[in-house]
Amino acid sequence: MARWRQAVELAMIDEEIERLTVISRSRTEPASRVERAQMLLTYRDDPSFFGVGQKLGVHHQTVQRCVERALAYGPLTALDDRPRPGKEPTITPQAKVWLVSLACDKAKEHGYPHELWTTRLLARHAREHGPAAGHECFANLVQGTVCKILGQEEIKPHKVRYYLERRDAEFEQKMAEVLCVYREVQVLKKAAAKKAAAKSNKPNKPVAIVSYDEKPGIQAIATTAPDLPPQPGVHATFARDYEYKRHGTLSLLAGIDLLTGKVHALVRDRHRSREFIEFLKLLDAAYPARTAIKLILDNHSAHISRETKTWLATRPPHRFEFTFTPKHGSWLNLVEGFFSKFARSVLRHIRVASKPELKERIMAGIDDVNRYPVIHTWSYKLTEAA
Repeated sequence: MARWRQAVELAMIDEEIERLTVISRSRTEPASRVERAQMLLTYRDDPSFFGVGQKLGVHHQTVQRCVERALAYGPLTALDDRPRPGKEPTITPQAKVWLVSLACDKAKEHGYPHELWTTRLLARHAREHGPAAGHECFANLVQGTVCKILGQEEIKPHKVRYYLERRDAEFEQKMAEVLCVYREVQVLKKAAAKKAAAKSNKPNKPVAIVSYDEKPGIQAIATTAPDLPPQPGVHATFARDYEYKRHGTLSLLAGIDLLTGKVHALVRDRHRSREFIEFLKLLDAAYPARTAIKLILDNHSAHISRETKTWLATRPPHRFEFTFTPKHGSWLNLVEGFFSKFARSVLRHIRVASKPELKERIMAGIDDVNRYPVIHTWSYKLTEAA
């Protein structure tokens, strides 16, 4: 005659209970661990295999085995499956090292037209050349096994992660020069604030500091069918035909006055020396004759061309002063952040019927920015320029 199953006492410390509670509510843990954590916590409150099973919708013997494992090995260990003997691995450690070393080469180095390996190509190469290299275990290698081996070593030979090599030997020096200009902006802002607080009429040295760059290749794209507006209960977004028509591109030449937030801008078909000089003339007309105009800009050929230097020679001394960012250091130019925001807010998804319309829309966007100017502030490594 079978005897009744007797409830056993399951003692757990507070840390184990807290950890089990977290696991039982998790949405990322494996379902088996979550279920076993729920069993142990429920059994702690109601020590009945049958009762816990009925409550959680599992067999009472499943609950019993889980509780007995918790008593034998500990509550947290009981959440995992028992180790199974399984089949002895057939792929040797030496073969894995050979495969990983192969994955660290480029596929083209082994006679393939591919630039990089795909896991399928790598598996095929290992099947064809592995046995000759002394790894008979690769004779029937499949793609899934290649993925597992590479995953264990955290190797992803089918992907490329880009980096930027520093090629400017004077990078630090040029960065310091740019930071000194941003430091000057900070000093001028504080001086203006003190002057306003003291209600002083003492004139300051007139200076304007402008962060300048070009945004080329803004596409004038037209739709071939009208956009369909959102409709409640039908579709939540604008619907747009996939086909479009190109009308060419425009370049936005823009500079932000770092003291006032005002954006000076031109929209032209190209951004050569003559367009850059046209922008300089725009700045020349925007500020009083005694004001020193300092520009932070990159090393574009138009900024240092003979044509540009010839025009600058016609201006009064110290009217324009250029501070160049290092090569591959355009991120030091504050106007890049403005271009990013302008592209996301004004240019994103824009559709126009012609290039003149695109120019009009861009300048309207600049006018809208200048209606509520934002005074940009640079803080990265600024204390080093003090």
